[in-house]
Amino acid sequence: MNFFQRLSLPARPELGLLFLRLAGAFMLLYVHGLPKVLHYSTELAQIDDPLDLGRGPTLWLALLAEIACPLLIAAGVLTRLACLPIIILLLVSMLAVHPDWSIAEGQFGWLLLIIFSTIALAGPGAYSLSKGKTA
Repeated sequence: MNFFQRLSLPARPELGLLFLRLAGAFMLLYVHGLPKVLHYSTELAQIDDPLDLGRGPTLWLALLAEIACPLLIAAGVLTRLACLPIIILLLVSMLAVHPDWSIAEGQFGWLLLIIFSTIALAGPGAYSLSKGKTA
C-alpha cells in the first residue's frame, strides 16, 4: 500500500454534515451574533432597516437568526427550519442592504449563504440530537 492509498479514507458524509453545521454555526454566532448581543445599544443605533420594521424588531430578528438558529443547527435540532431565518437574513443583507458589494467584498456572506443552504437541503445528518427526524 502506497502513501496515497493510506491517506485515502472512506467517504463519511455524516461527519461532513456535522463539521459543516458546527463550523457554520460557530462562524455566524462568533462573527455576527455575539457582537450584536455584547454591543446591543450600539447595534440598535446603527442597524440598517431595509424592510421598514423599525430598528428594534430588525435587530431582534437578526439576533434570532444569528444566535438562536446557529445554536439549534449546531445541536441538530429543527435544523432545516432553523436555516430558513439565516438564509432570509443573508439574502436581505446581500441583496437589499449591500447590493453594491462585489463578490469579493461580500464573500463571507455568500459563503454563509452557501453553507446554510446546503445544510437546509441536506438536513442535519446522522450526528444530531434530532436523529432520524426530517427537520
